[in-house]
Amino acid sequence: MKTLLRLVFFFLPFLLPAQVQLAQDNFEGTSTISSWFGDDCGMDNNFANPLVGGLNTSSKVLKYTDIGGLYANVRFDAGFNFNLSSSAVFTLKVYVPSSGLTGNQPNQISLKLQNGSLASPWTTQSEIIKPIVLNQWQTITFNFATDPYINLDATSVNPLYRSDFNRVVLQVNGENNTSRVVAYMDDFLYSGNAPTGFNLIWSDEFDGTGAINNLKWHQQTQLPGGTSWYNGELQHYTNRQVNSSQANGVLSITAKKEVYTSQGQTKQYTSARLNSKFAFKYGRVEVRAKLATGAGTWPAIWMLGKNIVEPGAYWSSTFGNTSWPACGEIDIMEHWGSNQNYVQSALHTPSSFGNTTNLGGQTIATASSQFHVYTMDWTANSIIFSVDNVVHYVYNPAVKNSSTWPFNAEQYLLLNIAIEPSISANFVQTTMEVDYVRVYQQGALSTNPIADQTHFRVYPNPVSEELNIATEINYPLTKANIYSITGQLLQSFSINENETAVNVAGLAPGIYFLEIQSERGTERQKFIKK
Repeated sequence: MKTLLRLVFFFLPFLLPAQVQLAQDNFEGTSTISSWFGDDCGMDNNFANPLVGGLNTSSKVLKYTDIGGLYANVRFDAGFNFNLSSSAVFTLKVYVPSSGLTGNQPNQISLKLQNGSLASPWTTQSEIIKPIVLNQWQTITFNFATDPYINLDATSVNPLYRSDFNRVVLQVNGENNTSRVVAYMDDFLYSGNAPTGFNLIWSDEFDGTGAINNLKWHQQTQLPGGTSWYNGELQHYTNRQVNSSQANGVLSITAKKEVYTSQGQTKQYTSARLNSKFAFKYGRVEVRAKLATGAGTWPAIWMLGKNIVEPGAYWSSTFGNTSWPACGEIDIMEHWGSNQNYVQSALHTPSSFGNTTNLGGQTIATASSQFHVYTMDWTANSIIFSVDNVVHYVYNPAVKNSSTWPFNAEQYLLLNIAIEPSISANFVQTTMEVDYVRVYQQGALSTNPIADQTHFRVYPNPVSEELNIATEINYPLTKANIYSITGQLLQSFSINENETAVNVAGLAPGIYFLEIQSERGTERQKFIKK
């Protein structure tokens, strides 16, 4: 039998977020910059701050010593090409004592952008020069969108229209002179967005009602040690809807005070712990959430290596061969009810775990009363954490090996609320609400299929008007979705026939994905609309 489905498509704007571009160094351990270099000068990027107080209370700074070199400067390569159309602003603090100067050069600092990939990078240079005041810390801002700039090559276009800059050069009191300068620098910062090109590869918008989508999530309930969870936690995790459910486009994870017996153990609290049935390596994770409250509550959005050995974890029985922390743990967001509104991100590795030193956070005044977007950007070089696009921690160890960087393999997502022994006696119930979970990767053209192979085909492909879906005999179909290339859900429908025709004449020309959800899992195929 052949069934014809005529679909109505709604084209709503879907804005794909760009990955954060960050060049930052406070010279005290929080840095994305590992390539500082001094040309024709002395440089120490671990120097004791000679003037602590006022604008700069840091203990460590970069010391710049021009001993008369004609072209003295310090520089670094960012590891990416600056997208000045997203952000054209660079800032730093500088202090130049008059006692370290000779000659009669103007007191100034310049920031130069260059293409460090070339043999003669200075030929590509665009420069902004700013005056400075001696004998005090001051913040200098260089804005290539509003400040006068100097292109070394007069024929070069406005720097905002260029995409080849990847090197920053800082120079005090000019060049082509033999005057001496001692200067101190601190808190260098550039933060922007990379050009678009990141595509949605997996998501849950929680559009269902009742039970969570078990094609996307595993409800982890098994006590890993047979008696209790880690960290002395007091809860049982359950697969009941009172602890995890979806409605009105929101996932609710609820921790409750109630007597509950499972696996021969009776506990006084219940909650939920979800594992994604999707794992990936590198990309951006965005989770829009409103956090739970209450002293002793511990909501978290986090990740573990797909290879972890942990009883009851979704991937462990098939891929588990590595114990924690060697599998690596990425904590995108943790919130302790005893420190309301402070959110933290952290990394657990063999070199630092448990009470790890790899952490940072920020205060979000409305963490539990409003939704906020918690983001992690993961590349082969660094992991960056932010809330509502405000970065609070960067992990970028200078030496990356199995001890410091177990983050070169697939990880999966977890959402949960744990109950600590310090739980308030007055605690009754709390909920973490999640609006969406989205995973993006650069240059990805399709959503990675969960199944090893698909059991259906689509034709003709490319298609003009009518797309045919042919399935295996006795292949039980339950739900089909059509997505745009950016991951926008355009239509959902149920089909229960071996061959179905879908009218796609209303689609704009481009690439789309047909997703089938069934007892076999989730399978996807790409089709092209002419």
